[in-house]
Amino acid sequence: MATTELLLKNVRVVRPDAPEGAEPERLDIAVNDGTIVRLAADLPDDDAAKVVDGGGKLAFPGVVDAHQHWGIYNELAADTRSESRASAQGGVTTSLTYMRTGQYYLNKGGPYREFFPEVLSAASGNAYVDYAFHLAPMMAEHIGEIPYLVEEHGVTSFKIFMFYGSHGLHGRSTSQSEFLMTPPDERYDIAHFEFVMRGIQKAREQLSDYADHISLSLHCETAEIMTAYTKMVEQEGELTGLRAYSASRPPHSEGLAVTIASYLAHETGLPNINLLHLSSEKALSAALTMASAFPHIDFRREVTIGHLLADVDTAHGLGGKVNPPLRDREDVEALWRHVLAGEVDWVVSDHACCRDEMKFGADRDDIFLAKSGFGGAEYLLPGLVGEGIKRGLPLQRVAQLTSWNPARRYGLLTKGAIAEGYDADIALVDPDVSWTVRAADSESTQEYTPFEGFPMTAKVTDTFVRGNHVYSGGKVLGDPVGKYLRRGR
Repeated sequence: MATTELLLKNVRVVRPDAPEGAEPERLDIAVNDGTIVRLAADLPDDDAAKVVDGGGKLAFPGVVDAHQHWGIYNELAADTRSESRASAQGGVTTSLTYMRTGQYYLNKGGPYREFFPEVLSAASGNAYVDYAFHLAPMMAEHIGEIPYLVEEHGVTSFKIFMFYGSHGLHGRSTSQSEFLMTPPDERYDIAHFEFVMRGIQKAREQLSDYADHISLSLHCETAEIMTAYTKMVEQEGELTGLRAYSASRPPHSEGLAVTIASYLAHETGLPNINLLHLSSEKALSAALTMASAFPHIDFRREVTIGHLLADVDTAHGLGGKVNPPLRDREDVEALWRHVLAGEVDWVVSDHACCRDEMKFGADRDDIFLAKSGFGGAEYLLPGLVGEGIKRGLPLQRVAQLTSWNPARRYGLLTKGAIAEGYDADIALVDPDVSWTVRAADSESTQEYTPFEGFPMTAKVTDTFVRGNHVYSGGKVLGDPVGKYLRRGR
């Protein structure tokens, strides 16, 4: 009887804890019960049930994509299936997906005690990668449910959408309570954000076993600035397309929101703060300034692969509309400088499949009628490896940015490294292949991509989720094996 379920031979293992500049070590990886049990060179294969030759490719820890949106524009069960397949294409083995009550997602309000079990039921059995959920407390009742969500469901990360104060998902919103499906006598505003922070900190104090992994993430844009600038850009009529959208949600709107959020964290004593998808030099500079001003707050800074690869001129069409917007090339270069300086904690996809019929309005040339968001998990690891190598980003840093750092922050204690005792989540990457992004090649149901025609110089060839070979030879393999992950201890 075989004593090793999977033996992955002849790979160059990228370790997030290796000294920067150290060459990946050529090793074999033995797996049993979904866990890495041995790492060594030239392991014998006579007792292995399955042997896969890695062909000397780079073996990265499976990507922990800490920012996705399953079910935002499509029915959740179907979206879980298709978008987890796209995730596997990009070496993603764990998806952390944002969920809230209100319009989109399940299109209903109410308490999470009723809402979240429906989410779990819809996703169950449909994912090709492991997954967990971040939840957004949209109304006062949700704040009181935080301890329940932590203990009952292992949800340890929460979110605030700062721009929903008087702005909708795609632009102006005339009725906040209707859009968010919240009680008409409640406001989703700065005061609510403060009370969310106090509620999360209270939960950290009550549930000490979970405290290190309970955190709050914030989408930092300022509703009032965006509302005024949207009106101004439309009235002036000089800008179109993605450049107009960027101008309507200017970078200083991000910087101001980062500053407000950071002071509220200081005021409420909540130490674990994640600043999401920072898209500009102004946003990142504000985040670094706040980290200096409030050293007792453990800020983490997130950037998306979209904001690192595309700008308002190079993105393929209005399909590149996203919040916060794609920016000028100067901001792209600034983000890379911060990545290379070690001032960014993780890189994500912010994957949100929005099909053509949903994405574009009646006038396909009007950026303000288009929906916000696009997929991109397929390009997260290959994009960061390929562009990173060109810019001198060490491979160890890629493993930290895509796997180790988000796994540690979000309480995924068996994820994030290729090491004995960790889940056998592995992405094999060929760093010496050239290919071109085509939406038609994606497993996502989205028919377009803002990266259409982009040249890539690294490619994911194989993905393993807890030892299950879910992607190889350009195809997703087998049935869904992904599991819901309870987090925190």
